[in-house]
Amino acid sequence: MKSLYNIFSAKKIPEQKIKILIDHREKNSLVPSLLAKHGFQLEWKQLPVADYIVRETAVERKTVSDLNSSIINKRIISQLLELKQYPKHLLLIEGVLEEDLYNSGIHENAIRGFLLSVALEFQTPLIFTHNEEDTAKYLEVLAKKDKPSEFSLRASKITFSKEEQVQFILEGFPHIGPVKAKKLLEKFHTLNNIFNASKEELSQILGIRAKEFKDLLD
Repeated sequence: MKSLYNIFSAKKIPEQKIKILIDHREKNSLVPSLLAKHGFQLEWKQLPVADYIVRETAVERKTVSDLNSSIINKRIISQLLELKQYPKHLLLIEGVLEEDLYNSGIHENAIRGFLLSVALEFQTPLIFTHNEEDTAKYLEVLAKKDKPSEFSLRASKITFSKEEQVQFILEGFPHIGPVKAKKLLEKFHTLNNIFNASKEELSQILGIRAKEFKDLLD
């Protein structure tokens, strides 16, 4: 005779672990190991957008130094645009107690202006954490806060047009923003023409910065 399952048994059915998707580039961070320690199921993926996907929320994690370098090379702009493909998303800035947000070679008002743009123009929530442990705690609370729901992994990297790529290259030079980049392209049409232009020709748009521009090219 087969034994019957005792429905009144005190034995508990193990709870299903909450799954968090993590980009493979986060393996150098302590955050994943802290999440695993707290009982989360981690799934490593090559995420095209964000560093963590918790429930349906995409989280871009930046240390203070990484944030500053991504502001300088303007990589952060495309990342913020990509992040907005998820209805729920946020930018998490880690290490505000360990590193000075305003001591990076970037003018402190430029950083303030950038943070305001993130909140107002990109409409992306900002979270500031003390360190990796604090970051893990935020992700833990986020994972337990929302009810499970389906989310799409079809977000993708944003591909710039040729014109946008050319402008992106020009804006990588110091003191050349979108306005001056567009004026240079309107006058010289191609990167080759801009790079071969004389200091006098460039000074019509770049002013005293023309010498610095030519020095960098040389």
